[in-house]
Amino acid sequence: MKLVSYQKSDKQVHLGAIKDNRIVNLNRASAGELPDDMLQFLQLGAAAMQTAKQVLNDAVGTTPLESVKLLAPITNPSKIIAIGLNYMDHVREADIGRPELPTMFCKYPSAVIGSAEEIRWSAGLTDQVDYEAELAVVIGKKTRNVGRELAYEHIAGYMNCNDVSARGLQFKPGDQWLRGKCLDSFCPLGPYLVTRDEIADPHRLAIKCLLNERLMQDSNTSEMIYQIPYLIEYLSAAFTLLPGDIIATGTPHGVGAFRDPPVWLKSGDRVTVEIEGLGSLSNPCVASD
Repeated sequence: MKLVSYQKSDKQVHLGAIKDNRIVNLNRASAGELPDDMLQFLQLGAAAMQTAKQVLNDAVGTTPLESVKLLAPITNPSKIIAIGLNYMDHVREADIGRPELPTMFCKYPSAVIGSAEEIRWSAGLTDQVDYEAELAVVIGKKTRNVGRELAYEHIAGYMNCNDVSARGLQFKPGDQWLRGKCLDSFCPLGPYLVTRDEIADPHRLAIKCLLNERLMQDSNTSEMIYQIPYLIEYLSAAFTLLPGDIIATGTPHGVGAFRDPPVWLKSGDRVTVEIEGLGSLSNPCVASD
């Protein structure tokens, strides 16, 4: 299934699934059995997912996709954990050694936006804004001390992520990655959440980033150093992952910071992340004075 969070003219947020390029409202189609909110839906676990599949199979989509505003599939995760330096081709372009352990940082929920929403920043704060195409993993049930052999059972699905980064803040002496990674609007997600059963192998997916239709990143998730089951085991040994939590699994080579000369996002740009099977996440860029 392709699950979406969307708004119609009433501005209320709804939970839907895509069928034949139209949206089925899962709350309405299930006669209220399913909630009208993505996070609440994920918190209900496997039973709700199965009900959604049955409802979608029998339902007819009533709302054209082009008539709604798609939001980030999950607008309010409890946490977003990002993995840095997790692609061998990216490690090679950065000219550093293979990390002995996963490099981790967080992005705040206030950074989350959906496809077509604006990536915004103050030019007075930073003028070195970079793109990073990433595969995002969405947790489907409470996960604590889960071994890698059971990790997939704890995944709800996958989606595109753009780990937008203010490099001038990230690498500023005395500053930290957290500040450069967490600006408002610096975590575009979507356009939909693709359920786990739709993706046969998340480590065999083409991953691309385009800047104004110019191909900037072109790789495959097979380049991932620390794969998803390992990451879930590693993270859940330290803290509990909750339904709707997001793991951004790293970016491949081709980021702007390591180009010669560097390429930075600017006002008027459009940056697009495309991962095989997950659709297209596209956002305009706006720098304010």
